[in-house]
Amino acid sequence: MNAVLKILYRCYRIVSGARYALRRRLTAAGWLVVTAVLVAAFTGVDTDTTVAYQGFTPLLALCLLSVFFLKPFATRVEIERRLPRFATVGKPVQYTIALRNLGSSQRDLTLIEDLADPRPSFHEWKARQMATERRMRSFTFNLDERGLPTRQAAVRPVHVPNLTAGGEAEVSLELTPLRRGLIRFQGVTLARPDPFGLVHGFSRYSLPQTLLVLPRRYRLPAIALPGHMKYQEGGVALAANVGQSDEFVSLREYRRGDPLRHIHWRSWAKAGKPIVREFEDEFFVRHALVLDTFIDDPQSEAFEEAVSVAASFACTIDIQESLLDLLFVGNQAYCFTAGRGLAHAEQMLEILASVRPCADKAFSELEHLVLNRVSAISGCICVLLAWDPPRREFVRRLRALEVPLLVLVVTEPGEADSVEPGADAPERFHVLDSGRIAEALSRLS
Repeated sequence: MNAVLKILYRCYRIVSGARYALRRRLTAAGWLVVTAVLVAAFTGVDTDTTVAYQGFTPLLALCLLSVFFLKPFATRVEIERRLPRFATVGKPVQYTIALRNLGSSQRDLTLIEDLADPRPSFHEWKARQMATERRMRSFTFNLDERGLPTRQAAVRPVHVPNLTAGGEAEVSLELTPLRRGLIRFQGVTLARPDPFGLVHGFSRYSLPQTLLVLPRRYRLPAIALPGHMKYQEGGVALAANVGQSDEFVSLREYRRGDPLRHIHWRSWAKAGKPIVREFEDEFFVRHALVLDTFIDDPQSEAFEEAVSVAASFACTIDIQESLLDLLFVGNQAYCFTAGRGLAHAEQMLEILASVRPCADKAFSELEHLVLNRVSAISGCICVLLAWDPPRREFVRRLRALEVPLLVLVVTEPGEADSVEPGADAPERFHVLDSGRIAEALSRLS
């Protein structure tokens, strides 16, 4: 089976690479002529019943002449790309590219962005095939719809004004991010058509840059989040585990069990004995936003929607007077805290922009991560990708510990009906169908 998949993957690479090259090389007129050649070739086989063959020879000759006259051309141009700091999935952003011509005058140029190859590695492609096979219970290879990730972004080529020797120009481009994460720009290509206007010649420039694309966010209604204020030993500085802080109310002698990070070294040097800082204890709200990353399909639509749901809550929850912990598992278990001056929602969005599915660990790692912090949590928002026994047990244990919960299960398109709600608190259990997330979130209360 693995050998067959490798052959299919090689075919996918060849076909998709050829399609990409043709899209860049051929002009609109070139596509028209190539289409006419193919039509004439297929319909003109029987010369006794059609005259279509008479158009085949001159059209093919025109194509060959275009290729013959196509030559690489040299330009000496300084190029500067000016990108925004962030972009958001689905929201077009404008940016500019400045050009300065250091050589002879240039005409009829088109600027094309060179983005990194979005095609998956063999292992990523195989994981996608296997995940879809399990979901569909059959293996049907489709080059157009299976195993192909959405392009990271769409950028239309733009016409460059004529550049005189030493002249400068600035062009505006519109980029539409299609997936979250880093968009990797590799360079810029200046294209010029051949004398017949059918095929482009290229002059390439290396210009590596990156742009971080934040997750899509949905508008949430006014939600009464679960939970209430809880005692946080040591206040914000300790509750967030951000290390040492000067926010203390007094100094006292060291007692057995005091953390070493509380030692006040200057006072120890003066007194000749260990002195520690004593912090003010506080009561405040601390929510946990738990993101399920355990899924086999690296291109799962449900996973992308789950990240968007988590991002929507991260932007909506008021963290001026409360804390929000984002908990998930990637290469390791992560807990990021925002609120009360520690971090901002924007930083949490940057983290969510880089979250990837976790296929090599068990769901129990996320369960342990949350349960180890449950004593300080006022309430918990769980964004899950399934409703199987491990996740049911996780929710049951949180409820047994009397942790207020809001459970959101994100499913693949059309699979929402297969999920049964929680019997003991259905008003706090919601199933979100990918493709209809905004509609489902609008009904939260």
